[in-house]
Amino acid sequence: MTPKVEFHFDFGSPNAYFVHKLIPQVEQRTGAKFTYVPILLGGVFKLTNNQPPMVQFKGVKNKQEYQRLEIVRFIKKHGLSQFKMNPHFPVNTVQIMRGAVAAEMDGQFAKYVDAVFHHMWEEGKKMDDPEVIRAALDSSGIDGARVLARIQDQDVKDKLLKNTESSVARGTFGAPTFFVGDEIFFGKDRLRDVEEEIVTAKVK
Repeated sequence: MTPKVEFHFDFGSPNAYFVHKLIPQVEQRTGAKFTYVPILLGGVFKLTNNQPPMVQFKGVKNKQEYQRLEIVRFIKKHGLSQFKMNPHFPVNTVQIMRGAVAAEMDGQFAKYVDAVFHHMWEEGKKMDDPEVIRAALDSSGIDGARVLARIQDQDVKDKLLKNTESSVARGTFGAPTFFVGDEIFFGKDRLRDVEEEIVTAKVK
C-alpha cells in the first residue's frame, strides 16, 4: 500500500520551491501522490521559538556563505535553472499563504501553487504587495481580485492557522517539512530519504 505523503510548505522558502519542482519526479518514480499542506512559516517560528537561518546564523563566520554554495550546487545538480533569488527576500507570505488555502477551497489549488512559486522564485516579484499579487495572479489566468477578497474571509484565516498549529503539533519547526505516514523529514536535502521511506512503506 502506498503511504500518505504530505508536503508542508510556505512560498517564502526557496527550499520549498526547489522541492516543488522535484516532487513530480518522485511521484513518477514511486507512484505516490504528495498532498500539499499550506502553512505559515512565520507562525511556525513563533510557535517553536525558531528563527530563519539568515537571523539564526547571522553572526556565524562562513556559515551563510556555505549555505549559498550548497544552494548553487543543488540548483546545478537538479537543473533548476529558472530559479533566481527574490530581490525582496524575505517576503511576508501571509496573504499568499491564505490565498493558497482559498484556492484549495475553490478548486484551483495546483494552478495557484504553480503560479505563486513561479512569480516568487522565477520572476522575483514582491509577493506581499497586494497590487503585485493581483497582477501576477491575473497574468497566470487566476482572478487576482477574487483571491485578495477571499483571503479576508475568516474561514480561510482559520484554516491556515489550523494547518500551521497542527503541523507544529506533529513535529514541524520549519519548511519544507514532509510526512510519510507518521515519519517526519525536514529540508530539501531529505527528499531522497522521503523517497526511500515511500518505497519501504510500500513493501511492508
